[in-house]
Amino acid sequence: MCFDRDALPPDLPADLVVPRMAGGAAAEQLELTSADGARFSAALATSGEAHDPAVIILPDVRGLYRFYVELAERFAEAGHHAVAIDYFGRTADTGERPNDWDYWPHVRETSPETVQADVAAAIALLRERTGATSFVTVGFCFGGAQSFLAATHAELDLDAVVGFYGGLNGERLGIPSPRDTAAGAVRPVLALFGGADEGIPERDRETFAASLERAGVEHEIVVYPGAPHSFFDRRQDEFADASQDAWRRTLGFLDGVGARAHA
Repeated sequence: MCFDRDALPPDLPADLVVPRMAGGAAAEQLELTSADGARFSAALATSGEAHDPAVIILPDVRGLYRFYVELAERFAEAGHHAVAIDYFGRTADTGERPNDWDYWPHVRETSPETVQADVAAAIALLRERTGATSFVTVGFCFGGAQSFLAATHAELDLDAVVGFYGGLNGERLGIPSPRDTAAGAVRPVLALFGGADEGIPERDRETFAASLERAGVEHEIVVYPGAPHSFFDRRQDEFADASQDAWRRTLGFLDGVGARAHA
């Protein structure tokens, strides 16, 4: 499991919070429709001082829950419109679920194609509701793996991808392994890992890095020594420095994407 039930996203570094309109970053709960007609839940947070790119948040295996709703709000506070999406509307219906729900059967029923169709619907929402013109996925664990896979699909209207401790060996998740598919990446990648994450060993990170080198895309791989899987959690005080650095790197990466998009 990627996060404890009471996990919360780390606060933004104070100097990266932009002024906002009253209530401007409060997330709106809504439902979207994917290309195959499937309905799925989402949480949209907008900012009165937003700039490109907008962010599509790809959650861990439990789908959309409080952590990611609040994370969308944090991105809005940093000046980026953001929408967090759920993967499981096709098999588990929409709406809030209990913390102890049995998500694994639904994870196994997803595919990169359905996830990417949902990402496309989220992009369409952001374009319509916010006027955003460039887009980046930011994924966590299962969502990080999906974000890395999205880097290889040229038909998606994405400018770059970010993955926090995204799984690199897709066998357990029933998806292609990003450590290998990254050789076909067509857009920039930022990858953030915990050095003590036993589920993502150094050999997989090395293979992933070599694949990105072969792809020839801009990429950065950051490893935080001693940090575990899901270190990006407000309650984990011992990894607060890693979390703050991860925020800075992610927002700096987004700034670079926005600058290139409007060059």
